[in-house]
Amino acid sequence: MPLVQVSVWAGMSVESKREIAKGITKVFEEIGIPKEAVEIIIYEAPKTNWATGGELHSESERLSKVKVP
Repeated sequence: MPLVQVSVWAGMSVESKREIAKGITKVFEEIGIPKEAVEIIIYEAPKTNWATGGELHSESERLSKVKVP
């Protein structure tokens, strides 16, 4: 059974997480894996624990403009 781990910023809506889970599951179904076999874990991390290009998202004006649905 496949296990997919997804990391997102804290605060993502349940609706968005639901759509992520549906989309990932659909991809596996398209290659013949039954949806009941697809496991997905969504990890949430605060922006203080996430950096891009050497900048924490919580401290970067440029990166803080990215919105999580």
